[in-house]
Amino acid sequence: MNDFMYYNPVRVHFGADAMSHLPEELGKFGANVLLTYGGGSIKRTGLYERVLDALRAAGKSVYELSGIMPNPRTEKVYEGIELCRKHKIDLILAVGGGSTIDCSKAIAVGAPAEGDFWESAETGIPLGVILTIPATGSELDKSAVITNFATGEKNCYDSEWEFPRFAILDPTLTYSLPKNQMVNGIVDTMSHLMELYISPPDDDFLTDNLAEAAMRTEIAAARRSIVEPTDYEARANLMWTSSFALCGMLNNGKKTDWESHCIEHPLSALFDVAHGAGLAVVHPAYLEYICESAAPRLARFARNVWGIDPAGKSESEQAKEGIAALKKFFHEELGAPATLRALGVPESCFARVAELTDLSCYSYRQLTADDVIEILRRCY
Repeated sequence: MNDFMYYNPVRVHFGADAMSHLPEELGKFGANVLLTYGGGSIKRTGLYERVLDALRAAGKSVYELSGIMPNPRTEKVYEGIELCRKHKIDLILAVGGGSTIDCSKAIAVGAPAEGDFWESAETGIPLGVILTIPATGSELDKSAVITNFATGEKNCYDSEWEFPRFAILDPTLTYSLPKNQMVNGIVDTMSHLMELYISPPDDDFLTDNLAEAAMRTEIAAARRSIVEPTDYEARANLMWTSSFALCGMLNNGKKTDWESHCIEHPLSALFDVAHGAGLAVVHPAYLEYICESAAPRLARFARNVWGIDPAGKSESEQAKEGIAALKKFFHEELGAPATLRALGVPESCFARVAELTDLSCYSYRQLTADDVIEILRRCY
């Protein structure tokens, strides 16, 4: 186990009654609140009015930034920064999924900064979160991913100031999610768990055992949620596993491998591909490509997560069966996309995607741009 430092200051209210804690959280901050959200879903479900009622009852002056898109863009961040500066915002309240939260994080550190929000942050406006889409884990971490659509770049910004002050996690808020959004969230959560787990060291220690339990929990809850979308226990497990995946606990003692995310990010930036859909295509192909280099770890993944019987099989054979089980889960059980062609990504872009891919996030095998192109070809 490698040395590590662990810190997470986010106060979490979890459960069907979690929204009742919003008034007490609002009382800890000043009068001016920027409410951030995406499209019209929170209005259709009635959540928008519930949040506004709580803000009004707390005596807050409310300003709004709506229309935050999937793969949030720099333009939206700058729009939010301008609102924060104009209205002297005391709290940003993000209602939505990872895109809304990430955009709000960038706004929170960008508004007080003298330079651009991409530069090192020395402070930030307090941020609160009401989660409606379990996927990115952004509600419990200190990172934000923002897209520069003009250049095709999708970059991760990391700062201690991006930790939310509080997060309200009510699984019932996810009941109305369209199936494709639920599936994309499940894929993203599984990818996070795999990227933390399928990495050195290969010792048997608590972090890996927790990751295996989290993956088994996510798989079981996903299967139940597909059959019955309002199964509370299944939805609660999907929500908490998603948050737990990136709370920092499963990084402890691990190198971690984010290369699948690094390959997928340019696809989202160039073609506005839904992040989870892109990962459903890229991540299994990446694991197949590094299979021989990571065979012992992938064999353990096969045995302990997918229940593959190791009798009479080499580690390489076990590893391949585990990846096959993952692909069946993503593509057949969940119905996630299986090819880049299905996502509308042309072969002609592969060299550009490889050029934009960060190649420093590997664990078992260092990739080159040519390797990335080959992985993309296998995805087509």
